[in-house]
Amino acid sequence: MMNPNRLFSPEPQLTKLARELYDSVAALPLVCPHGHIDPRLFSDPRATFGSPVDLFIIPDHYVIRMLYSQGIALESLGVPRVDGGSTETDHRSIWRLFCENFCLFRGTPTGIWIQHALSEEFGIQEKPTLANADQLYNAISQKLATPEYTPRALFNRFHIEVLCTTDAATDTLEAHQALQALGWGGRIRPTFRPDAVINLDTPDWRQQIEQLSEVSGVNVIDYSSFLQALEQRRAFFKKMGAVAADHAALTPFTRELPRTDAEAIFQRALKGQFNPEDAVRFTAHMLIEMARMSIEDGLVMQLHPGSLRNHNALIHKRFGADRGSDIPMQTEYTRSLLPLLHKYGNDPRLTLVLFTLDESTYSRELAPLAGHYPAVKLGPPWWFHDSLNGMARYFDQVMETAGLYNTVGFNDDTRAFCSIPARHDVWRRSSANWVAGLVARHIIDLEDARQMMADLAVNLAKRAYHL
Repeated sequence: MMNPNRLFSPEPQLTKLARELYDSVAALPLVCPHGHIDPRLFSDPRATFGSPVDLFIIPDHYVIRMLYSQGIALESLGVPRVDGGSTETDHRSIWRLFCENFCLFRGTPTGIWIQHALSEEFGIQEKPTLANADQLYNAISQKLATPEYTPRALFNRFHIEVLCTTDAATDTLEAHQALQALGWGGRIRPTFRPDAVINLDTPDWRQQIEQLSEVSGVNVIDYSSFLQALEQRRAFFKKMGAVAADHAALTPFTRELPRTDAEAIFQRALKGQFNPEDAVRFTAHMLIEMARMSIEDGLVMQLHPGSLRNHNALIHKRFGADRGSDIPMQTEYTRSLLPLLHKYGNDPRLTLVLFTLDESTYSRELAPLAGHYPAVKLGPPWWFHDSLNGMARYFDQVMETAGLYNTVGFNDDTRAFCSIPARHDVWRRSSANWVAGLVARHIIDLEDARQMMADLAVNLAKRAYHL
């Protein structure tokens, strides 16, 4: 059984207080404004989670990166190769390998999430081992075959109020259209992600532009028509319920270009003649254009910089993107965002949510920026820092300068559906630790503490994303 006081401070007074504060929000619904769950899981009535391996292992880059770091080949975990090469297809064998090596996740967020899912969602109280691997596989498989464990049924059981997906600018959103027809349109919403058409160094950028022309109905032949097509797509996404756009630039560098320069770079790109400097300058310029569009159409602008994607060239070549080999890098915000913030940072119609993988920027750059500019809000600890310690560092380094109400609560940012309740639970427990510490030091009273907990759990996210 999972200890009900897990993750709380071991100091008795703080444990009691944190537990009381946590209990006040534990049953609140889950608001998930940013993530990577496939909407087809819910739009297709025949959709299932598949096997325990399909649910817990193959789609979760946190799981496969840890196993790979110990010399376990991704082929042996059933991860498909882009070249169609041989991979393990016996899911029971893959599950045994996972259970045999579950000890690798001791003390990690992934271990906490998986144990939470097994215990709270599947009623399994044993730690996975090679000895009980088949027993666990059978128990999970039997439940996944029942109506109570379909994607829609678990969505309801998890008490998810709203879940936002992440969708390419060229996506026709057929799954979201089907969800609207089902009456789920307000519960699962798309998010506009234009990276593949904004970042000129996208490997198939020219094909992406052709697809953008097709889905927007705008013949993209120059920079002006490119902007027109993007505005059309944003309007369509908003019509389908989108509340945000998401940008994953390598850095937060921004620079406004004269229109003639933007046009010249775009024309070089259409001809395949752009250079690396062109790509950097164009992305920097388009981030400012995206801020302008967000002011005009109201979509929240999320910026996720600082990840050097596909660091392991061998893994990328064999298995494609999102296979656990993205690595954080040092990131500078103060000077990089200056052009964007000089132009739009004082406009309260813009909500620019900043994320970081460089924790050294918390108190030096991000908290002061959010604590001053009306347009800037801080996203929660992201990716490698979505953990008890990562959250504690965030609360310690951000809140005094930025203030709680210049942050946006929590989002789970996951591809692993069953980890959603666990991730929110860790956030709520970590929040209770922080708020309990403020009460114990007589910085706030219990009335403020309870309100802060409700805000951290639900209200901040709903307010920031207009949900």
